[in-house]
Amino acid sequence: MIDPVIIHFAAALGIGLLIGAERERRKNARSAAGIRTFTLAALAGAAAQSIGAALLLAVAVAGTALLCAVAYYRQAGEAEDGVEDGNYGLTSEIALVLTVLLGGLCMLQPALAAGIGVTAAMLLAARTSMHVFVRQVLTEAEVRDALLFAGATLVILPLLPDRAMGPFGAFNPAKLWIVVILVMAIGGLGHIAVRALGARYGLPLAGFAGGFVSSTATIGAMGNRAKNAEARSAPVAGAVAGAVLSTVATVIQMALVLAATSLPVLQHLALPLGLAGIAAVAYGVVFTLFALRQAHETDEEPGRAFRLSGALVFAGMLAIVLFASAALQHSFGAAGVLAAAALAGFADTHAAAISVASLQIDARAAAIPILAAFTANSVSKAVFAWVGGGMAYALRVIPGLMLVTLAAWAGLLLA
Repeated sequence: MIDPVIIHFAAALGIGLLIGAERERRKNARSAAGIRTFTLAALAGAAAQSIGAALLLAVAVAGTALLCAVAYYRQAGEAEDGVEDGNYGLTSEIALVLTVLLGGLCMLQPALAAGIGVTAAMLLAARTSMHVFVRQVLTEAEVRDALLFAGATLVILPLLPDRAMGPFGAFNPAKLWIVVILVMAIGGLGHIAVRALGARYGLPLAGFAGGFVSSTATIGAMGNRAKNAEARSAPVAGAVAGAVLSTVATVIQMALVLAATSLPVLQHLALPLGLAGIAAVAYGVVFTLFALRQAHETDEEPGRAFRLSGALVFAGMLAIVLFASAALQHSFGAAGVLAAAALAGFADTHAAAISVASLQIDARAAAIPILAAFTANSVSKAVFAWVGGGMAYALRVIPGLMLVTLAAWAGLLLA
């Protein structure tokens, strides 16, 4: 059997060769480090960790950093004296210090060190494409939106309390803020799809995919995009198609939820859900064809990925719905499964379906409350479509929601 220490040194050797090979390709006549230097640096880090643990490794890293600083200022001085032209960066120097650290890490966690080493080599090799993407593809507005989304997700969300608060315990600040993040994320997904495929193709696909996250949030995000398009006198058919196709995801998720909860209820609702899905697909395809028939793609600046104000309005409307539902339940109690499911459906139709399907009641008796929740959820979507997208958008989306709901009830009657 091979000694584990040898394996760890071999991992350090591989990391040094990998990063060094990439740096060798970028090396110019005055570069201080190439494939041999990086390989020796990784082995030095491994040897330091093996002999003197953290203290000697720190000395090795400090010594490498000092040598990198000397080499950098020497190159910069020669460039100023006219020996060589060029704008020297710190990439190779930072990579060399990292290589020493990874060599030391190989003696403790070789798998982790190897993964970091491969990732570092990929980042170094992707230099040109990353620079082109950041400088030429991304706009300033998109960078601001990315920073805003990162702040909302990584800074604000962890600070919010994750518990029921307010009157009737109707408000959970963390979950309401997650709704804001969802709307922003779905809006960003639609923006990326539009940049990659154009509005005619991207928005319908983004709407269908976003529906698996939240159909209601997708309708709100598409409404924001439709409002922006209407302000530029651009077509809104793509946004409408994405909004309606998101309800197809709702139907698919409903079937999966019922399949996991109660197969008899799913069997009884198979025809209603099937007709609802067909209606959603048909209505969405109509507006997708309208979008594909647009005379041309707009060539204006890409604009913003999402509107924070629209996401906040959407979360506010959802908070109002949650408060109204909690107040009605507190005042009238559980007046029946139908009323409770309908109230719950204003916020989430899947949760209502799970609660009803889990009850020990007849499958036919469970079908009506579930469809009531489905209908209430469609009403919520219609309200959010009107508030988020304006009249032109809502007048196109609401008939599709009505058609899907009526198809579901018609399926129940036929069944």
